[in-house]
Amino acid sequence: MKTFTATPADIDKKWILIDAEGVVLGRLASIIAMRLRGKHKPSFTPHMDMGDNVIVINCEKVQITGNKRTEKNYWHTGHPGGIKFRTTGELLDGKHPERVVMQAVKRMLPGNALARKQLTHLRVFAGTEHGMDAQKPDVLDVKSMNPKNTRTA
Repeated sequence: MKTFTATPADIDKKWILIDAEGVVLGRLASIIAMRLRGKHKPSFTPHMDMGDNVIVINCEKVQITGNKRTEKNYWHTGHPGGIKFRTTGELLDGKHPERVVMQAVKRMLPGNALARKQLTHLRVFAGTEHGMDAQKPDVLDVKSMNPKNTRTA
């Protein structure tokens, strides 16, 4: 029996729509990362971009467990000594709540060039309007998924 290795002709990309309302951020990020990499497919090949295109809506209503809303800090700097701190609550209630979900998914992916390419297949929106209706995305119900077995299609 020979080992199957996918080629670009074998790749079938789909569009997936996920509603993040009331879903725990870490569980949501791990499901999205798995879908972006293509690990849910039986023909998964680690060195190929086999993942689906993922659209996430309602990310401003994502659930944060524990005290992370007030104690978890995101920081960035544009200049030496210019560190800017923001809490998760400030980001979710501010102008760009989608950055919390993007950062969580980015940190779930490996740190290589393929993961950066796969991250471009993720679209995150704060509200319910996403403007991707022409792609006819399939709705993935994340709330009913068992967190121990997320590979079910």
